Amino acid sequence: MDSAPARVSHEPAGEAQQTITVGIADDNAVVRMGIAGLLATTPDIEVVGEVGDGAAAIALVRSRRPTVMLLDVRMPRQDGVSAAAEIAASTNVLMLTYSESSEVVTAAVRAGAKGYLVHGHFTEVELVNAVRMAARGTGTFSAAALSALSDPRPAAQVMAERFGLSEREAEVMTMIAAGTTNAGIASALFISEKTVKNHINRIFAKLHVSHRSQAISLWLTGR
Repeated sequence: MDSAPARVSHEPAGEAQQTITVGIADDNAVVRMGIAGLLATTPDIEVVGEVGDGAAAIALVRSRRPTVMLLDVRMPRQDGVSAAAEIAASTNVLMLTYSESSEVVTAAVRAGAKGYLVHGHFTEVELVNAVRMAARGTGTFSAAALSALSDPRPAAQVMAERFGLSEREAEVMTMIAAGTTNAGIASALFISEKTVKNHINRIFAKLHVSHRSQAISLWLTGR
């Protein structure tokens, strides 16, 4: 893996240490299986449930009360960030995802996530240690996530530069991502709805998407 997470402890689990119960939420069954298989080899960690979306993750936390809940960001029915906001008071949330978007990382931390690991930027040992640290309420962040958090530019500016959006287009896209209707955008920016639609057509072309939901997902997660 190319970058080691910050603040990873490599201390072994003590013999008297309580079992850490873990829930896994990821819409990719292969990823869930791999994580569960890895954690199953660790004596002090027990996987108590696996689910494929954010809504099911919330239900799992309420029914099984895992010590740590691993959450992907992009999942059907409910995304990992909004799920984190609902369960962070009940469990220690550790984001485990592919998204390096500064906006997503920041939103996850604000939602109460204890840590944020980016696939491809940690080893198996580091994942196990991150789970142990999350159980103690200590955060672990992949270098990629820390970089996103430390980027001094607003997330919208980063995304606008990535896709070549103009300042106005970035403004419109930010409002779309916030759930604002075309009429609401027109009113807020003092432009006509026809102009808003023209902006949206250009934005979709630059993002290479055809639907509003696709544009929002790409804008918020970078994928």
